[in-house]
Amino acid sequence: MKRLNLIWAFAICLFIASGCGDKIIPNTELPVEAQTFIKANFPDSPISYAKKDYEGLSYKYEVRLNDGTQIDFTKRGDWDKVDCQMSAVPEVLVPAMIANYVQTNYAGSVIVKIDKERYGHKIELSNDLELKFDKSGNLFDIDD
Repeated sequence: MKRLNLIWAFAICLFIASGCGDKIIPNTELPVEAQTFIKANFPDSPISYAKKDYEGLSYKYEVRLNDGTQIDFTKRGDWDKVDCQMSAVPEVLVPAMIANYVQTNYAGSVIVKIDKERYGHKIELSNDLELKFDKSGNLFDIDD
């Protein structure tokens, strides 16, 4: 009986391990929500490639646009992270309180990366500062 359980455990581990990692997918396999998001917010930058990134039993989507922007989506197609490298993240993605804080305190810098976190949002500015905001939009950490 112990041997049978060991064999089953080994088989399950192999099954899970075989599905792990990244898999390049056609753009049409992205969730409709993700495709709509890209068309609405990055209409002038076509998709360079899309990947389905397996993380254990779950997965997410990673998309790279021709302009270098990287976007991560949940398995349902909701954006999770947008990294525009050195250009500004579309304003519509930044909560108003965060945008106002950055405009007031870091004039001349733009938000180049925004990441949804459990606690709120993490952003990176063009001057390489990383700011963390809680769900109410209040700054609570700065990392340089």
